[in-house]
Amino acid sequence: MILTEWKDFGTDAEFYTQESFEEYVGDKFEAMCLEDGKDIPNFIWTDQHVVLIKNNTRMFNDVSFIKIPRNPSVMNLV
Repeated sequence: MILTEWKDFGTDAEFYTQESFEEYVGDKFEAMCLEDGKDIPNFIWTDQHVVLIKNNTRMFNDVSFIKIPRNPSVMNLV
């Protein structure tokens, strides 16, 4: 389901509020995709990026964020 209002989520290492997430990625939240029965979103849309949330480990609940520009023309490709 896609939520346009922030839902706090956490891992074993860190708890993310909208403010802490926006500070971490340097962009403003717009929406998130959360599967039924899951506490951590799969994707988060910001003004400038789509952020993929990737599980890092099997033993501990930890994630990393992968930022993909929403507008590829802003990338400096050589």
